[in-house]
Amino acid sequence: MNTAEWIAVNWGMSNLRVWVFGAGNTEIAQLSSDQGVEKLVPDAFEPTLLALVDPYLGVGTVSVICCGMVGAQEGWAEAAFAQAPCAPPDASTALAVKAKDPRLDVRILPGVMQKSPGDVMRGEETQIAGFLAQNPKFFGTLCLPGTHTKWVQISAGEIVSFRTFMTGELFSLLGTQSVLRHSVDSDSWSDAAFQDAVEDAMGSPQQVASRLFGIRADGLVNGLGQGEARARLLGYLVGMELAGARGYWLGQDLALIGAPDLVKLYGDPLAQQGTPSRAFGGDEMVLAGLKTAYETLNQDP
Repeated sequence: MNTAEWIAVNWGMSNLRVWVFGAGNTEIAQLSSDQGVEKLVPDAFEPTLLALVDPYLGVGTVSVICCGMVGAQEGWAEAAFAQAPCAPPDASTALAVKAKDPRLDVRILPGVMQKSPGDVMRGEETQIAGFLAQNPKFFGTLCLPGTHTKWVQISAGEIVSFRTFMTGELFSLLGTQSVLRHSVDSDSWSDAAFQDAVEDAMGSPQQVASRLFGIRADGLVNGLGQGEARARLLGYLVGMELAGARGYWLGQDLALIGAPDLVKLYGDPLAQQGTPSRAFGGDEMVLAGLKTAYETLNQDP
């Protein structure tokens, strides 16, 4: 068994992702768990991490660089926010957490806050750091689709401003806890219905609340299928978001960071609006950001 030199950790609300690096910064393991932050109390974080990484620990101390909701109030320990405008936080501002196991030197990267309008991010800032490490001259907008999608203005290597849209969470809530749950209880899909709904919502975002009930009504009186209904639901929400975020993407150099299926849901409608974008993997960017933080930690003072 190879011994860890350092460990990268992306600890979100639902899941835990770990990368173990050995001599020469060679990746020797990728590990994962469903023990996300929402399932743990503060005293459970260290044993949960050890359950994954203990086989790779030697007798010396190993640096553990963490990002994500692990640094929130409900996480392992609260890492104070950096305030935008700012460069993405690195290990120089990370919170040192004293572990019971002396082999672990744990650092939690801060999130980023914005005073006006009030907004916060945890985890996305590390993806941004990874992106900027690979694209240091980027000037434009980053979109990070997800449960809470972030639109981030980047200039001179800094997060200048950002806005969060709860599109993913709204889609989940409306699809499982509203009257629309009877209409979208299916994994089927219609690309055409999605695109039409996006365009409709972008043109008339003030009509979305009415359009949403129309999904239920069309199912009852016009035989709307569940796959088409599901696509319309997400399309209306994404279209409303794109209308609200227009100032972030219109005429901007745009990069999308996330899982390929989510990136496509944003990239295709934006292309229809004449805004091209480049796609980057979310896991790849967060790992690049964690590597950048580790390099910062080991720089000579």
